[in-house]
Amino acid sequence: MNARKLLLTLSTVIIIFTSSFASRSSRQPKSSYDIIIAGGGTGGISAAIQAARMGASVLVVESSTWIGGQATAAGVSTMDDMSRQMSGIYQEFITRIKSYYDSRGKSMGTCYWHTGSLAFEPRIGQEAFISMINEARRRGTLEFLMNSEVVSVNMDRHTVSGVTVRTPSGNRSYACKVLIDATEYGDILPLTKTPYRAGNSVSKFLNHEAMIQDITWTAVLKKYPGGVPAYLRPENPLPGYDLARRNYESFISADGYNFRNTYPVQTPVNFITYTAYRGIPDSSNPYSYDASKESRPYITKTGLNWGNDYPGAYGWINGRRGLPVSYLEDRNLRLQVEREALIKTLHFIYYIQNELGEPWSVTDDEYTNRILPEAARTLPREWQEIVRRMPVIPYVRESRRIIGAHTITSQELLRNSLSYRDGHTSREFSDAIAIGGYILDLHGANTDADTEWEFEETTRHQELNRPRGPFQVPMSALIPNETDGLIAAEKNISATRLAAGSLRLQPITMMTGQAAGALAAVCVRENKQPRHIHPMLVQWELLKSHVSLSLCKYSDVPPEHSLNPSVQISNMYGLITPNEYPHAPSFNLREWENPVLEMAIIKGADKGVFGVNDILTGSDVIEILERAQRVLNMKDAKRVTVERPDRTISRSDFVKAVCDAFPVLGTAKPPKNSRLPFRLGKNRNADYAEILGRLGILSVYGIESEFHYGYPVTKGEACDIIVRACISAAGL
Repeated sequence: MNARKLLLTLSTVIIIFTSSFASRSSRQPKSSYDIIIAGGGTGGISAAIQAARMGASVLVVESSTWIGGQATAAGVSTMDDMSRQMSGIYQEFITRIKSYYDSRGKSMGTCYWHTGSLAFEPRIGQEAFISMINEARRRGTLEFLMNSEVVSVNMDRHTVSGVTVRTPSGNRSYACKVLIDATEYGDILPLTKTPYRAGNSVSKFLNHEAMIQDITWTAVLKKYPGGVPAYLRPENPLPGYDLARRNYESFISADGYNFRNTYPVQTPVNFITYTAYRGIPDSSNPYSYDASKESRPYITKTGLNWGNDYPGAYGWINGRRGLPVSYLEDRNLRLQVEREALIKTLHFIYYIQNELGEPWSVTDDEYTNRILPEAARTLPREWQEIVRRMPVIPYVRESRRIIGAHTITSQELLRNSLSYRDGHTSREFSDAIAIGGYILDLHGANTDADTEWEFEETTRHQELNRPRGPFQVPMSALIPNETDGLIAAEKNISATRLAAGSLRLQPITMMTGQAAGALAAVCVRENKQPRHIHPMLVQWELLKSHVSLSLCKYSDVPPEHSLNPSVQISNMYGLITPNEYPHAPSFNLREWENPVLEMAIIKGADKGVFGVNDILTGSDVIEILERAQRVLNMKDAKRVTVERPDRTISRSDFVKAVCDAFPVLGTAKPPKNSRLPFRLGKNRNADYAEILGRLGILSVYGIESEFHYGYPVTKGEACDIIVRACISAAGL
C-alpha cells in the first residue's frame, strides 16, 4: 500500500471511530449518574472504562476537544514507563496500539534512544481509547460532555451530591453518588472545600508564591522532505524570539553532540539526537525505523518536548525555578502562563526551521483543531495555522493534591520498591491498587525551599529516596481525609511533592485512574462511602480485570495461573508464608539495561516459590485463619480450632474451620440464582460446604463433579478459599 492510500485508510478509520464517539458524546445526558468524572485524561478515561465495565452509569466532563490528557491531548505520547511491568487498562491500551503498528510493520520502540521504549502518534492513542470506550458502553452507561467544565459542586454537608457543568449550550446540573477529580489541575478540590496541598503549602494556609513544576506546551513535528508547506512555515518570528534563540542555541545546534549513552546528556545536542529523544512512529512514512543508533537519522516524526519547559532555565520572578501556586489558583494567570508556554514552543519551531535549516514543522496528520485554545487567540494568523495543528492542552506536571487518608512519601516509595530485593522481604502496601515505576522527577521547583520539610524531604532526597524498582500505590491515597463522595485520580492523589514526581506519568495515572473507577463502582454497588470500603473488594475487581498488584512473583504461580489473583492478595496482606521469597537485586530505574539484574532474572532470582501444591496441616490452617481475622479487624473473633492440628487437614475439617473463623458467612445471602458447583454428598460438615459453595467461595473445586470431603487441602486451595472468604466477609 502506498503512502497516499495508507493515509486515506487511516483517515477513514479515525473518522469512523471519532464520528461514532462524537455522536454518542453529543447525546443529551441524563440528569443523574452513579459516577461523574471531571477530566477525560489518562486517569479519567481509565476510571470511566473500568466503572462502566462494572455496570455503573458514568458521565465524563472534559474541558478540551480531545480525550486522553497528557498522552494524547497534550502530545506526550512517548511513554514514561520504567516499571518493567504492564497490566490492566494500560496494557490493553498499549496492546491495541501495538497491534496497529505491527500490522503496518512499524516499531513502537522509537524514543529515548532505546528500542525497548514505547511511543505512538497521539491520534492513534486517542483512537485506541475511543475503541475501548465504545466497548465499555456495552456493559454500562458511559457518556461524555466535551468542551465542558464542572463549575460548582453540590454538597450535602461534607458529602458530594452532584455538579453544575458549563457546556457550550449553557449550564446544566447533574446528580451523582461519586465524583472523581481527574482534572489536570485538581480543579474540583477547591469547589468541594476539600483540604489539599499545592506546592509545599496546604489549602488552609495557602502560599500562592510557593513553587510547582514547569509546564510544557508540546508539539508533534514531522519531516517534510520536499520542503515545509508555506502555511506551516511562518515568515515572521514572534516578539521575544531573540532571547529564546539564545536559549535554544545553548541546547541544540547544527554541529551539536550525539547522544553517547551517558547521563547527563552533553549539550548542545545535534538535531538527529534531539528528534530521536522523543521520536514517534510515522504512519505517513512507508518505511519503518526505531531508536537504534543506525536508524535515528531516518526518524520522520518526533515530539517537541525537551528544552521548551516553561519558564525553564530563566525561571519565574527573581529567577526562581518553576511556577507559582497561583498558576493553579488564578485562572487569569493560568491563561497568561499557558500563552507564554505556547509561544516558547512556537519560538522553537521557528528556530528549527530558520536557524537550523531543517525541513520540519508541525505534522498535518495529527491535530486539526477547529477551536483554537484560548491561549492562542491573540496570535498572528500565520501562527494560528501552526497552533491548529498542535496539542490542544499543555502538559501540566503538577496539580493540587488531596490531603488523603494516607499521604505517600518518597521514603515509602523507596522502601516499598525494595520489597523482595537485596535480601528484603515484603514491604508491600496491603491496600495496593496500582504498580508504577519512575524516578523522583521534578522539572523546576526542586530546591530545599520548595520541598516539604514536615515529611523530612529536602532536595538531597530526590536522589537518596529514588525508587530501586517498581512500587505500589495504596488505595488510601485516593480518598480525601474529610470529604465523602469524592475520589482523587490523575495527579491529584495524596502524596508529597517528591513522591508525586514519580506518580504523575502516563502509565501510573492510567493505573490509579482504573483503581479510582473500580473504587467508585464498588461504592455504588455497596452503597457505602469510599472510606468505608475494604480495599480487598476493590483489589479483587482489579485483579479480575488483569491488573497486577503484588510486587512478589512466584515460579509456580505465573500470571496465567487460576490462583494468581488470590496469591497476590495473600502477598499483600501476609496471609500465607511462601516456601521461598524472590531475592532479585535492586536496579537503577534510569538504566534500560542492567547486566546484574538481567543475569538474576535468567537464574530465576526475581521469582520465589509459593508452594502451591504443598499439603497443609491443621495448625497451618489455624495460623492462616487467625491472620485473616486480624486483616479484617475481627477483634471478637472466635478462636479457630481443628481436630488433630498436627496432621494433614481434610476438606471436611477445613470448610468447618473457615465458617468458624467467619461466622458472618452463615448469615450471608447467596447471589441470585447461585448454584453449587458440585454434588455435596453426605458428611458431618456438609452444611459448611454448602454455605461456602453457594457464596462462590469454593470455586476452586468447580471442575469437580462431587465435593471430596476426605481429600487433603493444598496451600493453593486454602489461599483461594480463605481470600474469597475474606472478600465475602468484608462486603457484609
